[in-house]
Amino acid sequence: MKRLITAIIVNWNGKEDTLNCLASLRKVRVPAGCSFLPVVVDNGSSDDSVSVIRKKYPETLIVETGENLGFTGGNNRGIETAIQKGAFYIWLINNDTIVDANVLSAISVLDNPDIGAVGSKIYFAPDHEYHHDRYVKNERGKVFWYAGGCIDWANMYASHRGVDEVDHGQYNNITDTDFITGCSFFVRADTLGTVGRLDDTFYLYYEDLDLSMRIKKSGFRIVYDPSSIVWHVNAGSSGKPGNPLQRYYQTRNRMIVGMRYAPFRTKVALVREALSLAVRSGVERKAILDWAFHRWNKQYVPKNKNN
Repeated sequence: MKRLITAIIVNWNGKEDTLNCLASLRKVRVPAGCSFLPVVVDNGSSDDSVSVIRKKYPETLIVETGENLGFTGGNNRGIETAIQKGAFYIWLINNDTIVDANVLSAISVLDNPDIGAVGSKIYFAPDHEYHHDRYVKNERGKVFWYAGGCIDWANMYASHRGVDEVDHGQYNNITDTDFITGCSFFVRADTLGTVGRLDDTFYLYYEDLDLSMRIKKSGFRIVYDPSSIVWHVNAGSSGKPGNPLQRYYQTRNRMIVGMRYAPFRTKVALVREALSLAVRSGVERKAILDWAFHRWNKQYVPKNKNN
């Protein structure tokens, strides 16, 4: 029997991004001995995403949640569906991505039983770089968004290796990494059976770091595979970088992750930082108070995707 690879895409009023992603998924090369099923989890979109996707991509399984469950809840609903369908491999892929035809090469890496999860080489989509004026035309589309994850535990900051660098082959080796971004996250279904799914505490942001840590603490390696390539529009479903939605969830969830995994000295520093933010005004104050009073999951509701 062929091993099923299930690609899970969460959509929330992101019809055009999701259609572009599905168009690229239709062209992927499926490894021998495997089958492939795209699953779109629609998080209560108010546009006509579902009807258009169903018409243009009938091979795609659509799961309708009826409400916005966030990145964690939407993916968990997709994971549940994938397991029900008998998935052996589960691939979380952002809807605002375009994938290379050989993106599923990560599956061969994941066949090593010591490896629990694999992340792709991810470029900014052309003209979606943070600093796109820095690059000439033939460099765009080859600017790194992610080439492995780095965690600075002393300051509780997670960053992407290579971000903003042009690819000259400097990150072309398979390497262990601190965390895998949820933008393109390959994992075996049995690994999730061991460590659990995404934590709905987070709703959005840092849930991938938390899952990466749980996989590592269970004794698995997590690695970056440069042969599996993805292009990312960047924040296509949550608005522009630095918007209040991002600031809220990144502030709150950084505290959650820090208190779970950081050294004691860092935890003390985080509490001091929280006290400073709590007396200010703005979205960061709300984030800190919600963290302090354990108000988890969805606590900040944007008026639209750019809020």
